[in-house]
Amino acid sequence: MSELEAAGHRVEALDLPGSGDDRTPVEEITLDAYAERIRGVLASDPEPAVLVGHSMGGVAITQAAGVARKRIALLIYVSAFMPADGQSLIELTQLPEGEGDQVQANMVVEGDPPVASLTGEGARVACYGNCNEVQVSWAVGHMGLQAVAPFMEPVKLADPTANDIPRAYVICSRDQAIPPPLQRRMVRDRGAQAVIEIDTDHSPWLSATGALVAALDRLGRESDAGTLGAGDVLLGSREGEG
Repeated sequence: MSELEAAGHRVEALDLPGSGDDRTPVEEITLDAYAERIRGVLASDPEPAVLVGHSMGGVAITQAAGVARKRIALLIYVSAFMPADGQSLIELTQLPEGEGDQVQANMVVEGDPPVASLTGEGARVACYGNCNEVQVSWAVGHMGLQAVAPFMEPVKLADPTANDIPRAYVICSRDQAIPPPLQRRMVRDRGAQAVIEIDTDHSPWLSATGALVAALDRLGRESDAGTLGAGDVLLGSREGEG
């Protein structure tokens, strides 16, 4: 966040319901609740925003686009699920290109309503393969339980013109959570005006911070200039290996 601000961007990182410091009860956590949280943040600024979603956050920003169409200039999916209207996250994981998904292989689901978690070693394998030991320890220590309901709910775009919002995708070529073949299929199926590839794991915000900041900075500036996707694909380098 500070690196993006240093590059001249205004940045707001928000906690979705039930995530981070948010304490929304699990039975109230839905895809609509995610979308409303995002819509509320977007409504606080008159200028259309570049909305970035990582991992399952891609489903959240897609749903939010349907209720905040005029507040979004660009959707960026960072190693994220990019569903079509009517598609759910779990449906995307079941595509043939999703084979080998280490989140599904290591996830534990329990409770009623159900919540999902990853063990320390499972999280390392799935999400932090190119992170050093300090980074892995910090990240695993901040992982919490994840409500399962939003995984199962299909996206429903309240405003179908949300499909017209420009999209960009940042592929992580060593991802073990959303396999690169699945990332590329979603790009083909849904379309993206720009695609940038980073040679790292599922967590580029930690393992390849500089490359991710460069990608987001570039996409944001191209969006502002109306030249999105005009340049070559950027290949980022791995960082933070330990």
